[in-house]
This record gives sequence, C-alpha cells and structure tokens, in this order.
Amino acid sequence: MKNIFNKLKGMFAQDWWIEISTDLPHCIYYFGPFENEVEAIEAEAGYVEDLKQEGVVIIQVTMMKRPTPEQLTVESTSAFTQVSKT
Repeated sequence: MKNIFNKLKGMFAQDWWIEISTDLPHCIYYFGPFENEVEAIEAEAGYVEDLKQEGVVIIQVTMMKRPTPEQLTVESTSAFTQVSKT
C-alpha cells in the first residue's frame, strides 16, 4: 500500500528537478528532487562537472518544477540522430 501511495505522490508532486540534455550520448538526465529552486541551483554545478568528466557534451541545463520522472536517464535514439545520405 505504501508503494502505491509513493507512486501516486510522485505523479502529482511538484518538486524541483534539474534536467540536463546531452549530445554524445544523446540523453536527458534528471537530478533531484529538490525542495526549492535555490537548492537545485546550488547542486547544478556538481552534476554538470560530473557529466563533463565522463566526456559528455552538454546541450542544455534546465531547472523546473515537475512530477517525479519515470526514468532518471532517458536515452534518445532519434531526437538528435543525423541521417547520412549515400
């Protein structure tokens, strides 16, 4: 019963999250939840630095209030893929 409650809470709760979109690999990473925007801003640099040390190319960093993401790392196979012509 507690699991169901936590899942429902995650669907409707609006916590602060950091969303980092990357190229190479083509992913969206979610970091959080944070209680407020200031807490998210203070944590942002650490997450960006960790990803850069792994060789990730960062496209965009966004802070937002949103429900808990279903996945914290979302891999994209088509959003940024270039089609080569032969």
